[in-house]
Amino acid sequence: MAAAPSDETSLQSLINKATSPLNKETDWDNIKAFCDKLDNESDGPQLATRLLAHKIQSPQEWEAMQALLVLETCMKNCGNKFHGEVGKFRFLNELIKVVSPKYLGSRALEPVKAKVLEIMYSWTVWYPDEAKIAEAYQMLKKQGIVKQDPVLPGDKPLPPPPPRVKSAIFEDEEKSKTLSRLLKSTHPDDLRAANKLIKEMVQEVSGSVRKVQDTNSGFDFC
Repeated sequence: MAAAPSDETSLQSLINKATSPLNKETDWDNIKAFCDKLDNESDGPQLATRLLAHKIQSPQEWEAMQALLVLETCMKNCGNKFHGEVGKFRFLNELIKVVSPKYLGSRALEPVKAKVLEIMYSWTVWYPDEAKIAEAYQMLKKQGIVKQDPVLPGDKPLPPPPPRVKSAIFEDEEKSKTLSRLLKSTHPDDLRAANKLIKEMVQEVSGSVRKVQDTNSGFDFC
């Protein structure tokens, strides 16, 4: 009897299918399977980020762009353990290599570099607790790699209100479940519905201020 494939082999097979340059359209089935697999394995997040970094650095634009879509989808649908792995210097350095002229930036394609910067900026908005992401992005600004903040796609929901704000609306279990379901969806209609719901929630909470702390630790590639 053949041995069961290891977690890494299984994830490798899924990411190869999800990012194949031969794909004619987005392979949502294998993207979802990849996200589910990494979220259900103890070492899944660490293995997944290593595999994703390799694909994102591909010289083939379609393969790299598909890998970035997989990364975005996993960030939206996987848990804090994956977020924490993405927020480590080890992985962030691999992303920065794509846009830095010291590494791959001089030969990486512009759409890929633009997408890397867009998702890094979006993470500073969506995941302010991952301080190293904000630090990495600010460093790219200081180096002149980021000229101005990217404009995020309009059909993405607004960031959720600050969790520390206490209001009856945030304690509405039904609305919380609805919002959670909508935010996990990849369909534009659901994302627009989530955006509308968040706006309604924000309007009922006054004086909310989001504070993002800046840190001063460095990156090993500088």
